This record gives sequence, structure tokens and C-alpha cells, in this order.
Amino acid sequence: MSDKKRISIVEFFSQVKAEVKKITWPSRQQVIMSTILIFVVSVIAALFFFVVDQLIVWVMKNLYSLVG
Repeated sequence: MSDKKRISIVEFFSQVKAEVKKITWPSRQQVIMSTILIFVVSVIAALFFFVVDQLIVWVMKNLYSLVG
């Protein structure tokens, strides 16, 4: 670290505090809506993969019944 500037712990945490103050936090309504959206998309994805999995199982069972 000879080329890099070394900073003290106090200076580091003061810079962290300054950066945290710049953050724009989402409103409660935005958090609720995002959570609902994530839940709905997760349920839709789970249903989609369930249907695809069941379709693959059905196809494989039919293929194996033709062979065996």
C-alpha cells in the first residue's frame, strides 16, 4: 500500500456516514408493492416450472412405456 493513501478508522467511518446520508430510501408503499410483486412473480414461476416438470414426467413415462 505504498502508493495508496492510508486513512484512519475515524475518517473511514465519517466517510461511510456521509455516503449513507446520500442514500434515497424507498417509501413504505414502494417496499410493500415490491414485496407483493416478488411474491406474485415467484408463485407464477413456481407454477410454470411445476407444469413443465409434470409435462416432462408425462412424456418420459410415455416414452419408457413404448420402449419397455
